Amino acid sequence: MTSALTLLRLPLGRLLPRHAAASQTSLRGLSSLDRTSLRPASAALPMATSHHNMRTMLSPSPLSNVSSLLFPTQQQQQQTRNKSMTKAKRRKRDKIIEREQRVARGLPAKPLPPKYIDKETPVINALSREDRDAESTSFDVSASQEMKTKIETQAEMEESIRFQFNGLVMSDRVRKLLDLTNGNQREVVSSQKRRGMELFQLREGDTGSSAVQVVALTTRIQQIQTHLAQHKKDKSGKRGLDALYVRRRKVLDYMERKDFESYRKVVKSLGLVR
Repeated sequence: MTSALTLLRLPLGRLLPRHAAASQTSLRGLSSLDRTSLRPASAALPMATSHHNMRTMLSPSPLSNVSSLLFPTQQQQQQTRNKSMTKAKRRKRDKIIEREQRVARGLPAKPLPPKYIDKETPVINALSREDRDAESTSFDVSASQEMKTKIETQAEMEESIRFQFNGLVMSDRVRKLLDLTNGNQREVVSSQKRRGMELFQLREGDTGSSAVQVVALTTRIQQIQTHLAQHKKDKSGKRGLDALYVRRRKVLDYMERKDFESYRKVVKSLGLVR
């Protein structure tokens, strides 16, 4: 045992000359522990109670220093990992490098939007303001004439019988019983809604086009407004009315983008403020 320890002292002293004394004391402590490990516990107590032996047993070994350098612990690896660059810093650095490269090539630092128009670009209108106003007025006149024609045609086929029983042959007494004036408010409102939707239908039975949806929503909004005029504390009805306002505004925005002519017709006919 002692011969092996003496052989280990030489490479350790050459590798770590600063801890030569510590290595000798630690090795002495190890040799003493190896000798006393075979003795009974009562005999090993005097050796362990001396102050010098306690210092030698508790002093750090140079082997532990070498192992910590060669094989870092998990805590040391975590510390070195935290010192590395984060994703946000790396992204920021890449942006700075990209801007510098764009400036070096003579381009603006940030890329422009795909449909960017410079402020200095002159705006050229194909028509003057007077021509555009005249065109708008002529369109309004033609739209109003078309709407009047539809209203007159609808007045000739006026729905005056409940449950859509128009066109049936019946006696005067039965016709009087089924007259729309004897119906409730719900039947009157549904009849008005159906007649309004027929004015903007693109084909017979059309109930899903944007203009027809706006007419249906407007009819429902007017009905709830009449209800809230009498029942001012109906908070849930007020909430539903606000939701209908939002739905109608979204449909009108879609019409303004996709079909501006029908949008103008609906807004002018219903008297909506946009």
